[in-house]
Amino acid sequence: MKKYGGVYPAFYACLDGNGNTDPETVKRYARYLADRGVDGLYVGGSSGECIYRSVGDRKTERRAVREERGGEIRIIAHVACNSTRDSEDLASFAASLGVDAIAAIPPIYFRLPDRAIADYWNAISAAAPDTDFFIYNIPQLAGVGLSAALLGTMLRNPSVVGVKNSSLSCDDIIREKIAGGSGFTVFSGFDEQFVAGLAAGADGGIGGTYGVMPELYVRLFDLFGQGRIAEATALQTKLTRLIYFITGCSGHMLAVCKEILRRDGLDLGPVSRPLPECADRDAEEIDLIIRGRDALLDEIRQNQ
Repeated sequence: MKKYGGVYPAFYACLDGNGNTDPETVKRYARYLADRGVDGLYVGGSSGECIYRSVGDRKTERRAVREERGGEIRIIAHVACNSTRDSEDLASFAASLGVDAIAAIPPIYFRLPDRAIADYWNAISAAAPDTDFFIYNIPQLAGVGLSAALLGTMLRNPSVVGVKNSSLSCDDIIREKIAGGSGFTVFSGFDEQFVAGLAAGADGGIGGTYGVMPELYVRLFDLFGQGRIAEATALQTKLTRLIYFITGCSGHMLAVCKEILRRDGLDLGPVSRPLPECADRDAEEIDLIIRGRDALLDEIRQNQ
């Protein structure tokens, strides 16, 4: 059995009224997700508002997650900052906590050549030499994709065990699986095509909307694993429709997800500035999202 795979919600930032990490809320949210059958947590990535948060704030978050659920489920800590030094600091700290793996996007803003990105990733990995490393490929946000040549360079690093692939093309998953070989893990990171990613060979998924409906993604993964492809595809279509509503609000997607959880009784606080909070006009749309999600949950429970 592979070390990694299955369903990993991308952990949302849990903030107090001043925009700082609230450790007790972090622990409540980690408990909430773990109790719903997920295989691991992906902490501090895009859905964790990483680029808008300080190194110290992100350390507080990782410590709280590790204290709450460390050793019970897998924890992958995203440690990338635009500064290599800050990224190394976060990587070393995450390793000291005993997380299962670290991950990093490429540096953003300046368009760097492959060799500079490889140097950056390898420096981060070297700061946590005994910890597995995942490349995070999200070209639509990072501004640079994981080329075949760059992946080949990174595969020389024995700590590199996989890719979180959030590109829009499932062909990237196939290419990464072929390049990495049988022991290499690729997570599908594009929520709207989780089933397509699994069909392309992905070992599981890491997603930003998993955090408000983890049971549905666990169910989807199980259906696919059982060979019930038509049912998995039908559920994916329903989930994708919900995602369209979530991303169609005037508030940022993460603000919408946090509002959904707040209505569920789990208040994670605001989103990090400058991300926009939900507007009053989003309320009706969020009601529809919750009703649609809950109807799917009821349907699954009745069929089990």
